[in-house]
Amino acid sequence: MKTVTVALGERTCPILIEGGLLARAADHLAPLVGKRRIVIVTDQNVRAHLATLEAALDAAGIASEAIVLAPGERTKSWATLEMLCDALLAFGVERGDHVVALGGGVIGDLVGFACAILKRGCRFVQVPTTLLAQVDSSVGGKTAINTRAGKNLIGAFHQPVLVLIDPDLLDTLPAREVAAGYAEVVKYGLIDDPAFFAWCEASGAALLAGDAGARVYAIAHAVSAKARIVAADEHETNGIRALLNLGHTFGHALEAEAGFSDRLLHGEGVAAGCALAFAYSARAGLCGAADAVRVAAHLRDVGLPDGLAAAGITASGARLVDHMRHDKKMAAGTLPFLLARGIGQTFLDRHVDLADVEAFLDTQAR
Repeated sequence: MKTVTVALGERTCPILIEGGLLARAADHLAPLVGKRRIVIVTDQNVRAHLATLEAALDAAGIASEAIVLAPGERTKSWATLEMLCDALLAFGVERGDHVVALGGGVIGDLVGFACAILKRGCRFVQVPTTLLAQVDSSVGGKTAINTRAGKNLIGAFHQPVLVLIDPDLLDTLPAREVAAGYAEVVKYGLIDDPAFFAWCEASGAALLAGDAGARVYAIAHAVSAKARIVAADEHETNGIRALLNLGHTFGHALEAEAGFSDRLLHGEGVAAGCALAFAYSARAGLCGAADAVRVAAHLRDVGLPDGLAAAGITASGARLVDHMRHDKKMAAGTLPFLLARGIGQTFLDRHVDLADVEAFLDTQAR
């Protein structure tokens, strides 16, 4: 078992990574909950994993209740949040109880936010079932729902008390979902670790093909990188944690244009967004064109979109920039962008001209 710690004082969160961990989850949950009941929140796509977890808890003498939601990004909504909070209250969840989020990023974000506001904060455990959630969204305490105005605009920072990552769960995922999660793996190399990006170029295909060793290595490496950044800037106040948003400003605009639907998965939007961030950086003379070509080539080689066309987006630059204006990071009329001086040299630029971004996106659409 690999263990990574998000060091946050009293809110320090251990992250356990091991194949087959779901079936042994009760070993790690029992010390937290004793004989108190656990409420598990999941979605309809994860019913098989729910049965495994329920059996493990039952064998350990831990009672559980399950709330099963519809899958998909549209579940991160006001309506579902209200329904979930009402259901948790109906089960009598108290501050000292633990709610388990069993699922991908949608479930983790929604359950985390519900737990942040329920009785002014109750405890929750992340059990991520997708690669994207395992390497990114389950770690760090960002929780949120979407609104008509944009993605993740209503939320809170609320740390889980434990994250249990079972890489074997990825065997049940569609290939497209695994590839989408892989975009968040590549991101860590692009931020500040060129050696890890080179590892991705050499081993990414094996990871996507199911190589267990490659998956464990990538998950542990990505989680360790995120844990270090979160510990240094939990609430994204000094610019360090903002580096984790590489590809997201462009990517969220593409997701908004796609209606936050399965037409473009979050990880696919991040992949296209990373390619666009490097292409824009190259156009601005910040990094060499060869770096932008290299990033796009790797994403394309593993079946991820490397730009607007590959993401199926035909909107004008003006329309995409309008989506960006609703980004939660907007401040005083400006939007910070994650740009790059090279692979592994990402930085935050708070002075990007949105009119220039609009013009750039128009050139990319052709």
